[in-house]
Amino acid sequence: MSNFSTALVTGANKGIGRHIAQQLAAAGLQVYVGSRNLANGSAAAAEIGSGARAIQLDVTDQASIDAAAAAVPSLDVLVNNAGIIVDGAAPPDATLDAFRRTYETNLFAVLAVTNAFLPALRHSPNPRIVNISSGTGSLTWSAEGGQFQTGGSGAAYRSSKTALNALTLFYAQALPDFRVNALAPGLRRTDLNPRAAAADGDPAEAAEAAVRLALLPDDGPTGRFHHYDGTPAPW
Repeated sequence: MSNFSTALVTGANKGIGRHIAQQLAAAGLQVYVGSRNLANGSAAAAEIGSGARAIQLDVTDQASIDAAAAAVPSLDVLVNNAGIIVDGAAPPDATLDAFRRTYETNLFAVLAVTNAFLPALRHSPNPRIVNISSGTGSLTWSAEGGQFQTGGSGAAYRSSKTALNALTLFYAQALPDFRVNALAPGLRRTDLNPRAAAADGDPAEAAEAAVRLALLPDDGPTGRFHHYDGTPAPW
């Protein structure tokens, strides 16, 4: 763990992101708790305690991203956790606005945040990027016979995570000195949508998987899609 000293987690004031920040702080890292609302982030950081520091970061606002990046001179770990579900429509019933809003947070923001923090990550001898994806973004699991073959419902969210998986792979190829991976966290009890709010899955378990990827050794995998249980997830 001594090779890692600083981490930033987006959307870290609640849900899986908060648990990731808490577990990284418990591992001895200084963790920036990224939150669109600074008051919410400050409350989460206070609850996490020593090692946690709130930072205002709206991942859909370039000015906010740039200000946060300017405040973080060096960074070992970036966890792109922030994500949204706008609706559960299948493509015939979907709107362009729903797709655009979903992709703005789940895909374009990851590109904007990652690129803004690359200078800080390049100061690290062990840079790590973890993108919180979704098993529903797996084309294999979404195809006929797969566990998420549901008639195309949730197309905006699911396809945004498919695109995020591709972006993860391309970052890994472009940054061979980094470890860049995507995680399928499983359905967790969060406020992502009503189904998640009623779920039994413990968000702390998903966070443990994200932290394992955040603290990978130098010979660890990169450019992979991982299930939370440690097994490979199919593209």
